[in-house]
Amino acid sequence: MNPSSPLSGWLDSFKVYAHPRVAGMFFLGFSAGLPLILVLGTLSFWLREAGIERSTIGYFSWIGLAYGFKWMWSPLVDRLPLPLLSRRLGRRRAWLLLSQLAIAGALFGMAQTDPAQAIERMAWCALAVAFASATQDIALDAYRIEAVEQSLQGAMAATYQGGYRIAMIVASAGVLWLAAWADTTEQLYEHGPWRFAYLVMAAMMAVGVVTTLLIREPDAPVSADTLQRERRAREWLMRGGLHGPLLQLATWLHGAAVSPFVDFIRRYGWQAVLLLALIGTYRISDVVMGIMANTFYVDMGYTKDEVASVAKVYGVAMTIAGAFIGGVLTARLGVMKTLFLGALLSSATNLLFVWLAGRGHDVNGLIFAVSADNLSAGIASSAFVAYLSGLTNVAYSATQYALFSSLMLLLPKFVAGFSGVYVDAHGYEAFFTGTALLGVPVLALVLLAARAKGREQGPGAGESMRAVSPPGTP
Repeated sequence: MNPSSPLSGWLDSFKVYAHPRVAGMFFLGFSAGLPLILVLGTLSFWLREAGIERSTIGYFSWIGLAYGFKWMWSPLVDRLPLPLLSRRLGRRRAWLLLSQLAIAGALFGMAQTDPAQAIERMAWCALAVAFASATQDIALDAYRIEAVEQSLQGAMAATYQGGYRIAMIVASAGVLWLAAWADTTEQLYEHGPWRFAYLVMAAMMAVGVVTTLLIREPDAPVSADTLQRERRAREWLMRGGLHGPLLQLATWLHGAAVSPFVDFIRRYGWQAVLLLALIGTYRISDVVMGIMANTFYVDMGYTKDEVASVAKVYGVAMTIAGAFIGGVLTARLGVMKTLFLGALLSSATNLLFVWLAGRGHDVNGLIFAVSADNLSAGIASSAFVAYLSGLTNVAYSATQYALFSSLMLLLPKFVAGFSGVYVDAHGYEAFFTGTALLGVPVLALVLLAARAKGREQGPGAGESMRAVSPPGTP
C-alpha cells in the first residue's frame, strides 16, 4: 500500500487511540457512564414495572437537572483543595475519588429502597447519585482537557464515549439481565431482583476508584495572559480596601467564580450568545426522546431480555462504533462538519421510532431503529465533546466545561420532564415526531456557528460546512 495514499492516511488516523492517556480515558468514561443511566434510563424501567405512573416517571427525569446545574459548584471543584486527598492525589484525582465513593454509597441506598413503597426516598437517593455523578463529571472533564493537547481531544472524546457506552450496557442490559435472572415470578413485581442488581452496580464503581488511584495528575500550565489578568484583579481588590484574609478570600472567589465567565465573554464577544444557544440545544432531540424510550419498550410489550439484548447491548455497541467513527471524522474533516452531520442524523433517526410505534412488538424493527439511532448518537457525541473542549481555557477548564455541559442538559431535561404527559395526551407517534422536529433549529445554529468561526479564521475556513449543508442552504 502506498504510504501516501488516502486510505493509508485514514488508517494512520486510528493510531491516536494508542496514546496511553487516550486509552486510559476508556476506564474513566466507564465510571462516568454507570451512574447516569442508573438514575435515568434503567430507573424508569424499574419504576414502570413497579406500577409507577408515566407522568411520575417523566417528572423523575428532572433529577437529571443536577447535571444541568453543576456549573454552580464547579468553581469549588476547580479551585478548592480537599483535606488530605488533594495533597496525596492532586486536585483532579482527589475530587474524582470523593465523588466515586459517594456514587457507590448512594447507589447502595437506591438498592435498599422499594419505589412501590417509598417513592420519595427513591427520589432522594437518585438525586444523591446524580449530584455525586455530576461532581465526578466536573473533575473528569477538567482532567480530560488538561491531560492532552487539542489535537488529541477528539480521540479522548471517542475513548471516553467507548467506556461510557460500555457502562451503559452494564447499567442497563446488565441490570435487566441480573434482575431477570434473580426474578422467580416474572409475572409479578418484586423488589428483591432489583435490589440485587443495583447492589452489583454499586460495587462496579470500583472500576473508577481503581483507575483514579492509578492515573497521574495532569500538568496544565496557565497562560501568561490569564495570570496577568488575575494579578490585575487582585490589585483592583486591594485598591478597594481589602487586605489580609479578606483579600485572599475575595481573590479566590474572583478567580474561581468570576474569571471563568468573564474570560469566555472576553474571548468570544457577541458570538458567546450564539455558542451558548448551540450548546443548550444540540442534544435536545436525543435527550427528550430518550426519557420515554424504556417506557415505550414496556408499553410495546418488549420483555426485559429483549430490551437488554437489542436496545442495551446491540444498540450501545453501535453507539461505541459511532463514537470512534466520530473521532476519526473529527480528525479528518474537522469539528464543524462532523457536528452538523451528527445533529442531522440524530434528528432524522428519531422518525424511525414513529415507524416502530406503528408496528407494535417487532424485534427486528427494534434492532434497525435502535442501531441507526445509536450510531448517529455516537457520531454526534464525539464531535460535540471535541467542540466543547476547544472552547475552554485550560486555566478554568473545570468551571467552563461544567458551564457548557450543564447548559447542554438544562433545557433538554426540563422539556423532557413533560414527556410522559405529552405521550398520555397525544401518543408515542406524535411524541417521536416532535422530538425529531426539535432538532431542526439546531442545524441552523451549527451553520451560523461555523460561518462565524470561518470569518474569524479566513475565507477558506468558512467554506468547510458547505459540503454537508442540505440543498438550498444559503
